[in-house]
Amino acid sequence: MTSNYKLSFDSLRFQLADIDAWLLVADTRGVNVWCAAGKGTFSTEEIIYSVQQSRLQQLVNHRTLILPQLGATGVAAYKLTKGCGFKAKFGPIRSNDLPRFLRNKQRTDETMRSVTFNLRERAVLIPVEIYLLMKPMAIATLAVLLLSGIGPSIFSATAAWSRGAYFIGASLIGVGCGAFLVPLILPWLPGRQFWIKGLLPGLAGSLICWGLFVSTGEVTPLEGLSLLLWITAFSSYLAMNFTGSTPFTSPSGVEHEMRRGMVFQATAVAVSLLLWLASPFIG
Repeated sequence: MTSNYKLSFDSLRFQLADIDAWLLVADTRGVNVWCAAGKGTFSTEEIIYSVQQSRLQQLVNHRTLILPQLGATGVAAYKLTKGCGFKAKFGPIRSNDLPRFLRNKQRTDETMRSVTFNLRERAVLIPVEIYLLMKPMAIATLAVLLLSGIGPSIFSATAAWSRGAYFIGASLIGVGCGAFLVPLILPWLPGRQFWIKGLLPGLAGSLICWGLFVSTGEVTPLEGLSLLLWITAFSSYLAMNFTGSTPFTSPSGVEHEMRRGMVFQATAVAVSLLLWLASPFIG
């Protein structure tokens, strides 16, 4: 059993390619098992509903469901058996351990129950984040180009392209800091909350931006301050996206962090945009 989070489903299907088995997919609104269990969408009730809707009892001659171990917080095994007649058995944490788990008479060993988050496991999240960013970045780029053209002459297409290019460059630096650098150096970043972990790479990226654009005289100090705030906030926000993809936080911890982090990020973005809009009139 799994969720309809694409990365989980594709990984599980790949690992089961040579195994004769049924794969039952719960509708978690596209959320991964661990997060869905915390939100209540990968739950006892949802599993019972999935079993009944698929008429699973007519397809198999046993009454055992192998559930993902990270979904255990959302499932009450005794209620599941009472609700649909299937017994819950929790499998390994990682899908690539499933073939060994099945060969081992459906028993887990210590390695199958241990959560790791090494460099390779952190890096695999980067392409997912980049893919999810593509559409918002395209919309944001268009908005930035329009804002960058506003000035004393009301609107200048030349300014939109020239000033907008710097803001887009700053955005790419923010992506590099928050979506690439943070997961790679995550264990060494100070702080428990991910929005704080994203600040240091963001500040480092801001200094790079300052050296590239402000020190060379290509943008004014006021514009440079705007880009500094934007990169820092953007890196912090992207880093916070990883908070639900790691063993570092709990569902309540994620909510606690987001309530604080998003206030800072929204404020920094608002000030950044105001400075960017004001700079042509002040300069």
